[in-house]
Amino acid sequence: MFLYGRSSVLVTALLIISALITQALSQELVATKRWQNPILTIRSDDAQGNKYGFEGGRVLKIKGTYHLFTSEMVGDPHWVKMRLAHWTSQDRIHWRRVGTLAESSGDFNGKDERAALWSPLPVYDPEGGRWNLFYVAYQAAPDTSLQWLTNFEGRIWRAVSVVPGEEGIDGPYEDAGVILQRGKDSDAWEGLQGTDSFSPYRVGDHWYAFYGSAHTEKLPISLWQVGLVTSKSLAGPWTRCTAMNPLRIENRFIENPIVTKLNDGTYVAVYDTGRPNAIGYTFSKDGIHWSAGQHLVVQEGKGIWATEVRTPLGLIPEAGESFTLFYTANEKSLGTRPDVNGINTTPGSMGLVEVWWKRSGRE
Repeated sequence: MFLYGRSSVLVTALLIISALITQALSQELVATKRWQNPILTIRSDDAQGNKYGFEGGRVLKIKGTYHLFTSEMVGDPHWVKMRLAHWTSQDRIHWRRVGTLAESSGDFNGKDERAALWSPLPVYDPEGGRWNLFYVAYQAAPDTSLQWLTNFEGRIWRAVSVVPGEEGIDGPYEDAGVILQRGKDSDAWEGLQGTDSFSPYRVGDHWYAFYGSAHTEKLPISLWQVGLVTSKSLAGPWTRCTAMNPLRIENRFIENPIVTKLNDGTYVAVYDTGRPNAIGYTFSKDGIHWSAGQHLVVQEGKGIWATEVRTPLGLIPEAGESFTLFYTANEKSLGTRPDVNGINTTPGSMGLVEVWWKRSGRE
């Protein structure tokens, strides 16, 4: 009986893996147009005072307007003195800064839990009728020869729009507290970095969210991984899906997945990967079991303007099976090199690519 039970589990696991491989091979994201230059930089109107540029966040399209929520790396220490900002555009190319959502203290002695603020990600709560804004708050200190401390013990904060309805996306937002952090309920793969990202999405009558972490307490950092948490509401409590975490999407590096539900019920997540000039993506039929990662090249040939492509800001549905994809990347700058931990300090800018969802049998 015991052997039969183990065999059944093995067969089930093999069937799931086979289905995920078939799912991934039957569909892909294809770039149909790549912009040759960044569309939002530290030289753009309204970007004055932003020393190191833009990194991460999310773009949504609401009633014809594109809304960018992003991290602005405004000063020193690099990656510590931050602002969370809201920008809008009517045409994807020309952007207007709406305002600052929050600003970090920039404290660099390791004590302030809101020393560095990152990755603002808005999600609409249909039950509560308000926008929820999730973001990461880190402690920060100078790195040592053994540990990366620039951003550590990340905690996920939730804020809620004061104005109800979809029009409340413009804010203001009020903090409602920490909803996920490293602690007694953490899994073994979660490290000193704490929680580095959080991206909720709806599956049936439950919410799921990707979250990430890394063992930054030991250099060099070997793995950046993601897992799933689940909850009945965006307010939580959130429970780790420990039995399936970390997810086997990438072998070494995956960060900041953002999920979109496609018109046939399939889920797709785009994320930061280690592949040159590319972002990563993965598909899921049920929003829980995810395929092995695939990769979309967003810069090529004479259109390579970045030293490092970093974070996709989500897939935005357009007409048919076409999507807009914004992403952040570090611009090339002569004479500059990454630091000892591989981090570029050249300005972060936003790029643009149009994407087609290609499926087998549907050319």
